[in-house]
Amino acid sequence: QVHLVESGGGLVRAGDSLKLTCAPSGRTVTNYPMGWFRQAPGKEREFVASINRNGDSPYYADSVRGRFTISRANAKNTVYLQMNSLKPEDTAVYYCGARTSGAVLITSPSSYDEWGQGTQVTVSS
Repeated sequence: QVHLVESGGGLVRAGDSLKLTCAPSGRTVTNYPMGWFRQAPGKEREFVASINRNGDSPYYADSVRGRFTISRANAKNTVYLQMNSLKPEDTAVYYCGARTSGAVLITSPSSYDEWGQGTQVTVSS
């Protein structure tokens, strides 16, 4: 079983940047497609970005495309989410997930089998 650990969240102002990191404990995530999701209070968990095993073909939610970049460093067994031009509406707990079962709907939380505990991102106006 893979256990994921997110880090890098914090309190920033609108327009600032943050870089989130997702690193597993236990098995490697090198072989798995990975994704980032977020959940604001009172809302459902929503898709942010995904990346395949090789690190190419990233896919983004419309709300973050052009501002966020997902990447991975398989040599470091780590996945990143670079967030630029942050907005107050980006405020949420951010989670990384691993698609270990081969599910193909990359934007659905139910396709991800392993999750981290989340890291809080708060953007003030």
